[in-house]
Amino acid sequence: MERTDLVRPLYAGGTIGQLMISAIERHAERPAIADDDVRYTYREFGAAIARMIGVLRRVGLRKGHALAMLCGNRVDGFACRMAATLMGIRFTPLHPSAAHENHLFILDDAEIDALVVDDRHAAPGVALRERCGKLKHFLSLGPVIGALDLAAEAASMEAEPLRDEADPQDIVSIAYTGGTTGRPKGAMLSHRSMIACFCHELSDWDLPDDMRYLAVTPISHASGSVIPIILMRGGYTRLVQGFDAEEFCRIVKTERMTVTWLVPTILYVLLDYLAEHPWDLSSLRSIVYGAAPMSPDRLREALGVFGPVFVQLYGQTEAPMAITTLRKADHDPARPARFSSIGLPCPAVQVKLFDPDMNEVPPATPGEICVRGGLVMSGYWKRPDATEAAFRGDWLHTGDVAIRDTDGYFTIVDRTTDMIISGGFNVYPREVEDALLSHAAVSSTAVIGIPDAKWGESVKAFVVLRPGMSCDAATLQAHVKSHRGSVWVPKSIEFVSAIPVTALGKIDRKLLREPYWGGKSRQIA
Repeated sequence: MERTDLVRPLYAGGTIGQLMISAIERHAERPAIADDDVRYTYREFGAAIARMIGVLRRVGLRKGHALAMLCGNRVDGFACRMAATLMGIRFTPLHPSAAHENHLFILDDAEIDALVVDDRHAAPGVALRERCGKLKHFLSLGPVIGALDLAAEAASMEAEPLRDEADPQDIVSIAYTGGTTGRPKGAMLSHRSMIACFCHELSDWDLPDDMRYLAVTPISHASGSVIPIILMRGGYTRLVQGFDAEEFCRIVKTERMTVTWLVPTILYVLLDYLAEHPWDLSSLRSIVYGAAPMSPDRLREALGVFGPVFVQLYGQTEAPMAITTLRKADHDPARPARFSSIGLPCPAVQVKLFDPDMNEVPPATPGEICVRGGLVMSGYWKRPDATEAAFRGDWLHTGDVAIRDTDGYFTIVDRTTDMIISGGFNVYPREVEDALLSHAAVSSTAVIGIPDAKWGESVKAFVVLRPGMSCDAATLQAHVKSHRGSVWVPKSIEFVSAIPVTALGKIDRKLLREPYWGGKSRQIA
C-alpha cells in the first residue's frame, strides 16, 4: 500500500462533532453542564447546540467561515462553540484577559467573519467591532448594543437533529500563542490533533470514574479542552466565571466536584486561603495542573492539604495539553526530586531532546524538547517561515529546554528565550525561582535577566511574600546561595504585591523586562 492511500475516506477517522453527538446520544438524561444560571442534561445541551446552529445558519454562516468568541465561562458560549464545530466553521478563541490590540490583531490575521461576545465583554466587543472593518457579523450572548443576540434568537428556534458537517482533515481551530516574545502566531489545530489530545488525556490523566469537573479558568483556552473528555465519559461540567477561593471551595463542597484544572498561580492562592479558612474538599479526586512550572515546595504543601490527587500535564498551543504527564503515583514525597519533572511522554507521542544541530543529547544534558505525534498542529496560519522553523528536521520544536533522567522522566529547565547569560554562565530563571520558593516566607516569584555593565546580564527577582510574613533581600540572597550557589543569587530583589501573568497564566517576563531592556534586544546564544 502506498503512503498516499492513507488519505482515502476509508482511513479518515472522526471529528469533534461526532464525539459530541455520540456523547449526547449515549448519556441523554444524565446531568451534562451548568453555570450559575443554567443546568442542562445531555439531551437539553444537544438541543441548545441545535438551536444555536439554526441561528448561525440564519445569519448566513456556513462551512469554511471563521468565528471568534470573546466570552466568559457560560453554557451558551460553549454551545455556540460546539455549534460552530459541527457546522465546519473554523473557531478562534479570544482570551478574556488579553489586551485589545492583541484581539484586534487576531481578528484581522485569522480573517474572522463573525465575532461573538457576551454581555460581560460588551464594551471591548463594541470597540473591536468599530475598529475591525472586515467583520461581517457582530453577535452576542445577551444584549449588546449593535449586536444580534444569539441567546434571544435561539430561544425561539426549533431544535433540528444534530448533523456533523465537518471533515476529519479540517482545521477546527486556530489557537494563537501567548505572544510573550512578539506577535502571536496562529496554530492550526485539526480534528486529528484535538482527538489525539482527548485520547491522550483520557488514557494518561488518572481521572476518576465519577467525573464532575469544575472549570474556573477560561474555557476559551486550556480549561475548555478538558470539557469534551468529560462529556465523552458521561460526566458533569460546572462552569464558573473566574476564580474566587471561597466560591471555589463552596462549589466543590456543595456539588461534590471530583476534578478541576488549575494553573500554579491559582493553586498558590488557594493554598494560602485554605491555610486561614479550612474547607472539606475531600470530594476532589484529581487536580490537574499545568501551563507553568510548579514550585516543588508548594507542591509538597499541596499534597499535604489535598492528598495524592495531583496530575501534571505538559503541552503547548502547537501540541495541546498532552505531550507528557506526571501521574499521581509520580507525586511521591519519598522521591521529591521528581516533583520538578513533567513526567513521561503520553502514549503514541514521541519526545526527544536535541542540541542546536539536531543531535540527540544524552541523559542529564540540557536539550530542546522536540515532539512527534498525532496531536501536533498542522502548522502556523499564513506563516510558512515560522512553520518551517518549528518543524525543522520533521520534529515540532517547542522552545523548551529540558533534561532527561535515566528513568525517562523529563524536567524542564526553562525556555530557550528566557535563559540568562551572566558572566559567561547560563542561568535558567526556573532554577532561581525554585530556590526562592523553598523559603517559607515566599508565596510566588519571577526571575529575569537585566542589563549589567560588568556581567552582561544580572539576575533580578520579583518576590511576593506570604500573608503576615516578612523577609529582607539579604536573607533571600543567602538562601539562594545555600541552595544553588553564588551564580544563581539575584543581584537585586524587588518585593511586589503580585507577579504579572499573561492571559494564559504564565509569568509575563516580557512585561517585567520592558523597563530594563526597552528597545534593546537580548541576544541568546
